[in-house]
Amino acid sequence: MTDDENVKSDELIMDEAGREEIHSKAVRAGKRTYFFDVKATRRNDYYLTITESKKRFNRDGKFFYEKHKLFLYKEDFDKFAESLTEIIEYIRVANPQPIEIDEGESKHRVNHEDRAKDLVGKEKDFTNVEFEDLGEESN
Repeated sequence: MTDDENVKSDELIMDEAGREEIHSKAVRAGKRTYFFDVKATRRNDYYLTITESKKRFNRDGKFFYEKHKLFLYKEDFDKFAESLTEIIEYIRVANPQPIEIDEGESKHRVNHEDRAKDLVGKEKDFTNVEFEDLGEESN
């Protein structure tokens, strides 16, 4: 899926409540899809809605989408982003369990601790260059 399929910023769309949808991005994550939608109030103030959508099945086998929605307003963006970053980092450090990433048909197991070791190992392959060295010629 490309970003072009996820973003509807070139066209303005009205949602069910008559609010103008300015920009949208969908993120597929396993059996869930997360929608990040920028909308405008009647006074043209932007806010963000985050919707989690999961496909569910009735007893008769027919499917429906279960949705949960968060509304995030500009005055809360910094606190929200800061807390989200902090809690994600806490989880990665406190419980570095392997994570399955669904990439098409194949599944890969990723362990954040192993990824960090790989990155540190790769840093050793780089040459350390001091800024003072840049203007001098080698003799």
